[in-house]
Amino acid sequence: MRTERMGSIWLLTGPPGVGKSTVVSAVVMRLKSAGVVVGGCTTLERREKGSRVGFQILSLTDGTRGELASASGRLGPRVGRYRVNLSDLASVGGRALLQAAERSEVVVIDEVGPMELVSPEFRKGVRACIDSGKPIMAVVHERLDDDLLTELRDRAGETITVAVENRGGIAERLSKAILEAAGGPKTS
Repeated sequence: MRTERMGSIWLLTGPPGVGKSTVVSAVVMRLKSAGVVVGGCTTLERREKGSRVGFQILSLTDGTRGELASASGRLGPRVGRYRVNLSDLASVGGRALLQAAERSEVVVIDEVGPMELVSPEFRKGVRACIDSGKPIMAVVHERLDDDLLTELRDRAGETITVAVENRGGIAERLSKAILEAAGGPKTS
């Protein structure tokens, strides 16, 4: 087990809808363009007729998608008005994190929040990523109290609160820092 270099965990936090996932997407695109192998998972809103009806989980490692949570779901733990799909969360999210810990140069986790933390497999995947010592960029819920989140916060080299006023320059600065931690560009 490797221990991470100081500063190789970056956390993004902030209120819903402020642009955290947009920052993550921009950083992932920049890292991939530099030839860095990025793995992990992201969440995407599912909307119908302009209303949010759930979330999908996407593996950055292999491109698979699953249902994270649904307002119309009948099974799984309830988080707010949604039911969490533990099967897809484990088979897509948890698996993507375990694969990222083994095979990726940089790990992305969007998000470590109340829905994701109900899954033992997702938690195991986050643990594997922390223990891998690889650079991690993660979105964390701003007010949630959980032992795993506390550890991430304690080990983070930087926690960035995303706001409308500052979100414009975050992706470029964060991309440079993570690229440096990953050993620099892989393409010429």
